[in-house]
Amino acid sequence: MESNGENKKVERQSSSFRLRSPSLNALRLQRIFDLFDKNGDGFITLDELSQALSRLGLDADLSDLKSTVESYIQPENAGLNFDDFTSLHKTLDESFFGGAGDCYESSPDSAAAEEADLAEAFKVFDENGDGFISARELQAVLKKLGLPEGSEMERVEKMIVSVDRNQDGRVDFSEFKNMMRIVVIPS
Repeated sequence: MESNGENKKVERQSSSFRLRSPSLNALRLQRIFDLFDKNGDGFITLDELSQALSRLGLDADLSDLKSTVESYIQPENAGLNFDDFTSLHKTLDESFFGGAGDCYESSPDSAAAEEADLAEAFKVFDENGDGFISARELQAVLKKLGLPEGSEMERVEKMIVSVDRNQDGRVDFSEFKNMMRIVVIPS
């Protein structure tokens, strides 16, 4: 019985590290990258990474950090770009969690896990934490992802209207869940 509890604990750690949907996971990684990239230059330097880890209570020796991360930094770059950061994340995922997250089994907990993933994704869009996604917030995320829809507010507003069932001009969590269940088809 205790070993089952331990397995559940490992599953929870894994699911909090990586979302089940690749598209939601990419959004989450982009948000983390943006938070770590303090000066917004598109690179996470070793110093920025060290500071971010320190703020999270994970003090790392700079030379150890350098030896772990250096191979992911392209020679001509000042630090990790988003693709480098994604590769580092994937390697850490495989090292610590066995990369098993890409093939989740159906279980009684899967609905609760999906709900938790959707809540996490909603937080990525809801930048001010007010419980709603405004057109401005949606536009900001779309721009960060480099999507063309993010360059035109009119297109963003149409996206909001298309899922805004109560017509209040913003997307609440319930509307977001409905939208994501249509957009993100479970594998």
